[in-house]
Amino acid sequence: MAAAAAAALTLPGWIFAGGDARPKIGFAIEAMKGERWQTDLEAFQARAKAMGADVVSADAGGDDDKQFAQVKEMIKGGINVLVLLPHDSAKAGRIVDAAKAAKVKVISYDRLALNSDVDLYVSFDRNQIGAMQAQYLVERAPKGNYVLIGGSPGDEGARVIHDSQMKVLKPYVDRGDVKIVADGYIQDWVASDAYLFMLKALDAANGNVAGVIAANDALAGGAIQALREHGLAGKTLVSGQDADLASVICIAQGVQSMTVYKPVTQEAERTAAEAVRLARGEKIETTRTINNKKIDVPTILLQPVVVARGNIKETVVKDGFQTLVSINRDLPEGERIH
Repeated sequence: MAAAAAAALTLPGWIFAGGDARPKIGFAIEAMKGERWQTDLEAFQARAKAMGADVVSADAGGDDDKQFAQVKEMIKGGINVLVLLPHDSAKAGRIVDAAKAAKVKVISYDRLALNSDVDLYVSFDRNQIGAMQAQYLVERAPKGNYVLIGGSPGDEGARVIHDSQMKVLKPYVDRGDVKIVADGYIQDWVASDAYLFMLKALDAANGNVAGVIAANDALAGGAIQALREHGLAGKTLVSGQDADLASVICIAQGVQSMTVYKPVTQEAERTAAEAVRLARGEKIETTRTINNKKIDVPTILLQPVVVARGNIKETVVKDGFQTLVSINRDLPEGERIH
């Protein structure tokens, strides 16, 4: 099976990688939309394979019941460790419970599964992400109307990001320097819904918006589309998260102010390594915990990085996360990164 081990075999809703080596790790992904999770999966598979592990992963397409069913199939298939990227943090408890009942260790990946006995949580510091987004914008626009576009209400991490944004903005709001004219969450982080939300906010504020704190790059893209239609792209500051290619291009163009880059290959590789250690019964070393409303979960938090036009080459390009060729492909000479 050596040849088969070198490549992933794709079946409807399923991706298999690895060979006959043990241990066996399941990676349950909430939805393989956009470029982010594909990058994570590829890095995870490569690291796990290098450590002699077998990987089975599934794409739930944003369906909580489907994810639950997929994980139960993984458990029947004999996984030793489940790495879970939950669609809805609050509904993930039953998935964790099913795994634990079968004596399968569980790592909550990027989003923390609530009210459950998770063995390990690996992510980036969301408090830091939200603070970075708000601080970057408010330092450049300390007065004016602001719009906050949050992530999916079922994602506990989206709420953490929002709350940390508000901690930064509160002194400005209390002084009357900043007025929040619109503040809402977008189900499943859908860019088109962020676009509609931004259109309504612009109408309510008569087009007078100094800053848009968008929780991720998809939402930022929706907001920028609305700003373009009002002739405000490049005039209104916009934050993001994930360093998606489209947003890095927007940063180069000057229509998005910043994004928070999370070196996701580091996250995926670290999680794969910890999953193998858990499967082998080795001790996991962590320095902090985060409470998930049931237990204090041992936690590994990696450091995010602000990306703006001045440091694109030194961050996402240097790490190989994006390439200058891709960024510059459709940009005029004056906007290209050299």
